[in-house]
Amino acid sequence: MKAAPEAQRRLLDLQAIDTSLAQLAHRKRTLPELAEIDAVARELSALEDERVRAQVAVDDLDRDISRYEKDIEQVRVRKDRDQQRLEAGGALREIEGLQHELATLNRRQSELEDAELELMEQREAAEQTLNAVLQRLAEAGARRAAAEQRRDEAYAEIAKEQEFKSSARGPLAADLPPDLLSLYDKIREDSGLGAALVRSGRCGGCRIELYGADLARVKAAPADEVVRCEECRRIMVRTPESGL
Repeated sequence: MKAAPEAQRRLLDLQAIDTSLAQLAHRKRTLPELAEIDAVARELSALEDERVRAQVAVDDLDRDISRYEKDIEQVRVRKDRDQQRLEAGGALREIEGLQHELATLNRRQSELEDAELELMEQREAAEQTLNAVLQRLAEAGARRAAAEQRRDEAYAEIAKEQEFKSSARGPLAADLPPDLLSLYDKIREDSGLGAALVRSGRCGGCRIELYGADLARVKAAPADEVVRCEECRRIMVRTPESGL
């Protein structure tokens, strides 16, 4: 393939832009915020499981406490009824029976209240556990929001740089011979680098020094000949600093 030396040298400018665009794309894919957001998302998922378990524990205790409250209230109602009957008087046997039942109800009420108190203490501990999980959820959510904001700011900055580089690439690429540009793009798509400067007798693509028949071939090639490296197959752009 033939191409004017100046056109070949412009490939280096195009490659510099493409390298910058590739670096920007890589930076976008590997932002530290992305890994942080993923890690926090996993943490939030685990914390949400903890929250559900803690909430279930509190709800179960609330249900049990409510049941005890109803039982205690029923005992109180029976006590009030028996006390009224006792105060109304009656046969000795009936009075003795009421007194015995009142004593039994008092013991039952005491047992129920003790059990309820124990449950209320358990509920207080369960609620503290739930509140701690909710606090950790809130903190993790705030960290995720902050990381997402930093990610979005980085995305915006990268997009701005990409737009600037792409706007510079368009006219430069349009000014190159179509066949040369096509060859360059194909090589770049395969290896990430389509053209490289030969400096001091060394290929700028694979960094291998030219010698022997390969060096003679490159030296003998006309200035308008598009020369490719035998090792990496990239276009070797020759300039006065190539040392040929």
